[in-house]
Amino acid sequence: MPTLQLFLNQRPYTVALIVPTGIGASMGGYAGDAIPIAKALAASCDRLITHPNVMNGAQMYWPLPNTLYVEGYALDRFAAGTWGLQPAKNKIGIVFDRAIEPDLLQRHIQAADAARATLGLDITGYILTDEPLGVELKTADSGASWGTVQRLDSLLRAADRLIGQGATAIAVVARFPDDLGVEVLQAYRHGQGVDPLAGAEAVISHAIVREFKVPCAHAPALLPLDLDPEISSRSAAEELGYTFLPCVLVGLSKAPTFTTNYQANSGAIWGASVDAVIVPASACGGSALLSFAASKTKIITVAENHTRMSVYPADLGISAISVSSYLEAIGVVIVDRAGMSLDSFKPQITSLQQLS
Repeated sequence: MPTLQLFLNQRPYTVALIVPTGIGASMGGYAGDAIPIAKALAASCDRLITHPNVMNGAQMYWPLPNTLYVEGYALDRFAAGTWGLQPAKNKIGIVFDRAIEPDLLQRHIQAADAARATLGLDITGYILTDEPLGVELKTADSGASWGTVQRLDSLLRAADRLIGQGATAIAVVARFPDDLGVEVLQAYRHGQGVDPLAGAEAVISHAIVREFKVPCAHAPALLPLDLDPEISSRSAAEELGYTFLPCVLVGLSKAPTFTTNYQANSGAIWGASVDAVIVPASACGGSALLSFAASKTKIITVAENHTRMSVYPADLGISAISVSSYLEAIGVVIVDRAGMSLDSFKPQITSLQQLS
């Protein structure tokens, strides 16, 4: 019985999986292509914390019962220790950009109705912004994507109205430009480019989470593309149908809410409880990663997930466990969770040395 009680009282082993958005990650830089990584990691730990860029796959999604879907700004605050995550079941309100054409809007409403009818999601209703949001897409010199939203004030007013009517999470569908540039679009569709939408999407969700402290995720409204039989498997999820909304609604339905009030035994999860964080090796400059690196959390960097960034752990003085692949990262998690030394898995083990 004492052994069983010790097992029951053991703290859940928690992993954070981060693939920054809009930086051309070769794995996780496309719609839903990091979901297999998340699924495998979720099976190797007690609790996985990740963000919409990892779990969103347009009409493809895979809910994981031990995985928390946390928007990027909230993940930064969580890692810094200022916000805790509270497991929740959400009532989702949807903000639609007034710039969306009537037929395209109707397709998105039908997607939301389908989510209610087939998945049982609790969606309170939708609101149109009082002005077109005016999304503009940009590209940095590094090749990473970013963007601007001309009428963030209109977005925030719409979200405020939904929250006032009982919504506890906000899905946003903004009309994005269809003309993304032939070369940029072709490269992305064929698995070689950067997601041109991701940077502007982050602006939208960050604004709502920062202002209202509620879960938020975004789905772009775009006209369907012409059929291309040479599409990459990694970008294929974005070729299906008229909407990217289903995965966002599924993710938000059980996304954790946020608290700034630490109370023991409240059920909230705090950044100090994260045992390991996994990130592409060249993308170590993000706020969440830097916060985790200043704690006791193990940093695991994956070399094979190439990005357009060049910010490595050594550049920042960060101590990290460097691995070649996500398969190897999962192995590190399993070994660490078992309380074993990684040195035990090397072909040569040096003899113990006397300490001073």
